[in-house]
Amino acid sequence: MSQWDIFKTRFLARDGRVIDTGNGGVSHSEGQGWALLLAQRAGDREAFDRILRWTRQTLRRPGDALYGWRFRPGAGVDANSATDGDLFISAALVLAGERWGEPHLVTSGAETARDILRLLLRRAGSLTLLLPGVEGFERADRIIVNPSYYAFPAIRVLARAFPDPAWMRVAADGLTLLRAARFGRWGLPPDWLSVARADASLALPRRWAPRFSYDAVRIPLYLTWAGLADEPARLAAAAFWGDAGNEHLPAWTDLTSDAISPYRAADGVAAVARLTLLPQVAPIPDVAAAQDYYGAVLGLLTQCAWRDTVATPL
Repeated sequence: MSQWDIFKTRFLARDGRVIDTGNGGVSHSEGQGWALLLAQRAGDREAFDRILRWTRQTLRRPGDALYGWRFRPGAGVDANSATDGDLFISAALVLAGERWGEPHLVTSGAETARDILRLLLRRAGSLTLLLPGVEGFERADRIIVNPSYYAFPAIRVLARAFPDPAWMRVAADGLTLLRAARFGRWGLPPDWLSVARADASLALPRRWAPRFSYDAVRIPLYLTWAGLADEPARLAAAAFWGDAGNEHLPAWTDLTSDAISPYRAADGVAAVARLTLLPQVAPIPDVAAAQDYYGAVLGLLTQCAWRDTVATPL
């Protein structure tokens, strides 16, 4: 049984909902987008169609082509969007349409890509920022961003499929942001970041813990996957995870105190750390042994990144 088949058995419901087993059984647009991408890569049309059907029927927002970020059984959908989920859903639709010769899938991906550019871009100083969602991230003088939502592999697919100068600004300014957003002993990017509208000065927002943690660990994954291995944020993550002074592989660090997690990183974070530290070594995810959905999907995504950049160089 392939790793993708094991993932389906453990985390994919019959109706196409990807179940976050480590978070109360909820589902997220990012999980649906990742699963669509993985199904497409596996050539699994049946699973792709099932995942897409549930995603459209349950998460598609009225009035635009974005998707609600969370479904909670018994409580329904939180209709606010999550930009990383929208990016991966859109990119997966494009890749699937190209793979299976289905123009309507590419068209659907184009609709979401268009609304990402239409609804989620804001200016701060000289930078074009990518909002994390349509609601709740704008203040009078500051904008809140999630640096891990700069999903460069997905952005690259959309920029190729739907050429628009805005994609180049998003990618270039996203890298500029990551080069500046470095905090703590290891110079790491945070899970969440506050950017001043006037001059794009940076700060750690009070609402969230000041950590390089379960969101930000995706930054070195996406940079590696996009062939941006020399970017400071990826090198900083390698220095953090490779620090001989740490008694164990940390799951996170506090960017104000430099304290690290008192426990070892779980399998998903460990998979990203291995890819970051040893990018030439083929990752071998063990989905059957993963503690939860997030660990399993991070393992599969690290394998995708390795295959796209080492096994089949960009």
